[in-house]
Amino acid sequence: MEMLVLEPDAFSMRWYQTLLEDEEWHRALFNSFFIGICATIIATTLGTLAAVALNQPRFPGRRTVMALLISPMVTPIVIVGVSVFFFYSTPWIGLSQTYLGLILSHAMLGAPFVVITVTATLAGFNQTLMHAAASLGANAWTRFRRIQLPLISPGVITGALFAFATSFDEVVVVLFMGGLEQRTLPRQMWSGIREEINPTILAVATLLIIFAVLVLFTVEWLRSRTARQLQPN
Repeated sequence: MEMLVLEPDAFSMRWYQTLLEDEEWHRALFNSFFIGICATIIATTLGTLAAVALNQPRFPGRRTVMALLISPMVTPIVIVGVSVFFFYSTPWIGLSQTYLGLILSHAMLGAPFVVITVTATLAGFNQTLMHAAASLGANAWTRFRRIQLPLISPGVITGALFAFATSFDEVVVVLFMGGLEQRTLPRQMWSGIREEINPTILAVATLLIIFAVLVLFTVEWLRSRTARQLQPN
């Protein structure tokens, strides 16, 4: 049986160099960033609009809609993967093994994080600012763009970071939905462990850990900034 062995006397940057020179890893890294960025844009846009809509005082069925929006977060990922595979594989949709299918699937997984973070930020938002702007003649779009969005932007950015991290780290849906051209970094790592033990995987894992730590520090910084902005003067 092959095993990953770390040799104490063989520390080097060799496997990072292999990572930079291997075309398969290049393709996987490009796919992860491309799918992650596109999915994050969709998830952030739709999640922010949904959170703002749910924050309206007279929104009907708020709890039911919120439960539906965050359901991908609490549903086992295998069930999600099987569901999107059968849904996108139907002849009248045909998005299985396509970039668009993966982007939409990852956007669905990331949107709940945006909804939750933006909703939490809106809980401390001073609605009198919107009422004052409305009394001065500003329409709904102007009030949202000039007043509400700048103040809740830390929450939006935090949700976007979580959505991107979710997409970048996801492997189960990719196994169901992705073809050979759509291999992402986690999918390539999974294949490397399953088909061929390669120390390059350890180099990739180290970079992913560093990326996760940076995301956590960024989220904490944004959380602190949001708390300061929403504190009454």
